[in-house]
Amino acid sequence: MRSPIRKQSAEPGRDPVRNSQGARSKAGTVAMCAVLTALALIFSYIEFLIPLPIGIPGVKLGLANIVIVVALYTVGARYAFLVNIARVLLVALLFGNGFSAVYAMAGALVSFTAMYLIKKTGLFSPAGTSIAGGVFHNAGQLAVAMLIIENAKLALYFPVLLLSGLFTGLLIGALSVLILRTLLKTTEV
Repeated sequence: MRSPIRKQSAEPGRDPVRNSQGARSKAGTVAMCAVLTALALIFSYIEFLIPLPIGIPGVKLGLANIVIVVALYTVGARYAFLVNIARVLLVALLFGNGFSAVYAMAGALVSFTAMYLIKKTGLFSPAGTSIAGGVFHNAGQLAVAMLIIENAKLALYFPVLLLSGLFTGLLIGALSVLILRTLLKTTEV
């Protein structure tokens, strides 16, 4: 018996989600955002299951930020922002609590703003954009912690978070560059 789902025959070398002018269709963009959100959620879950054994609270790789950096450079700032917010809300709902949601949202909003502004200058590579995201994510979370706990002495923790943001931002940025290069090669006609 034949399958009721027919294969669409696409022209060789033609991206099925792009129109004749090469722009991504609205449906293609929405589908891409759904895939990116799912990937970010998977990366967040993996990170939730395997915490870093370094003994410094609040420090993690930020694997989901690979997806956000790639989204920023592929689907644009508006859609990347939506993917980022959806990821934070889904992760908080599935694996977190109210406090984790507040910290995660603060970090996501501050880091995304920094990455957007740095990308907009055109002076930095995706790796540089990611480094800024890592540092500002930590700064945003630290600022919220200082407000919630009402203790400015938490600012003494910033040098540790700065270094971890630099390191993880560089790692995530390097992986993002590799992914973006691969995507560029696969979408060239």
